Amino acid sequence: MFVPISDDNPLRSIARPYVTYLLIAANVIIFLLELTTTGQHVAASFAIIPRELFGVGIVGGPANGPLDRLAVPEGLTLLSYMFLHGDPLHLAGNMLFLWVFGDNIEDAMGHLKFLAFYLLCGIAGGLAHALSAEFGVAAVLMNNATSAIPAGQIPLIGASAAVAGVIAAYLMLHPHVRVWVVAFRFIPLRITALFALGAWILMQFVMVLLPEVGPVAWWAHIGGVIAGALLIVPMKRPDVPLFDRPAPAGSE
Repeated sequence: MFVPISDDNPLRSIARPYVTYLLIAANVIIFLLELTTTGQHVAASFAIIPRELFGVGIVGGPANGPLDRLAVPEGLTLLSYMFLHGDPLHLAGNMLFLWVFGDNIEDAMGHLKFLAFYLLCGIAGGLAHALSAEFGVAAVLMNNATSAIPAGQIPLIGASAAVAGVIAAYLMLHPHVRVWVVAFRFIPLRITALFALGAWILMQFVMVLLPEVGPVAWWAHIGGVIAGALLIVPMKRPDVPLFDRPAPAGSE
C-alpha cells in the first residue's frame, strides 16, 4: 500500500530517540544471528507457538515442543518473538516504520515509557494472534486449508505487532502531519498520516474478514493497534495533546 520514507515532525522534548535506535539495532543484530545455522534452529524456541503457550500456561515453563531447540519458558516468547524476523524484507519493513514513526512516540512519552509501550503492544499482538490461531476463526480457516501444520502450531515471529502499536499511537497524536511515502512501489507522495496510516490500519481489519487469511498474522497487527490506541492516552506526557491540529495555511 504505502511505504513510509520520512515525516515532517520534529522532536520537541528529547534530543535523540535512543530507545528507537536501540530497538532497531537489537532487531538487526538478532536477525544477523538468525542467519547462522545455529540461529535458524534456535529461533523456533523463541517464537510464539500458540498451542504450546496455552498448553503450559503463560506463567508455566517450557513446552518442549517438536520445533524447540532450547528450553525457553513459553511466557518469555511473548517478548522474544518480536525480535525475530523471517527474511530481510520482513525486517526492513518493520524497521522502516519504526524509524519513521517511533521517534515521535518516544518524544511524546519519554525513553522508558516508550520502551514499556513498545513491549506491551508486542505482547498484546502476540496474545491476540495466539488466541485467534488456537481458538478463533483463523484457526478454523487455516486448519481447513492445505497446510499440513495446524494454525496453533505455526510459529509467530516479527516486530509487526509492536510497530502496529506505534502506528496507532502516531495516528492518535499526529493525524495531520505530512508523511512522505512510496505508493505502488515507485510513486512518491506527500500525504497526511491520517490517510497513510489510517489506510494501513483499515487494511488489517479488512484482511481478517477475508476467507483466505494467508501467512500474515493479521490478528497480531490488530492486537498491537488496539493496544497502541489505548496505551497512548495514559502513557503520553500530560502536555502532549491528542489529535494535533493542522498547521496554519502557508506554513510547514
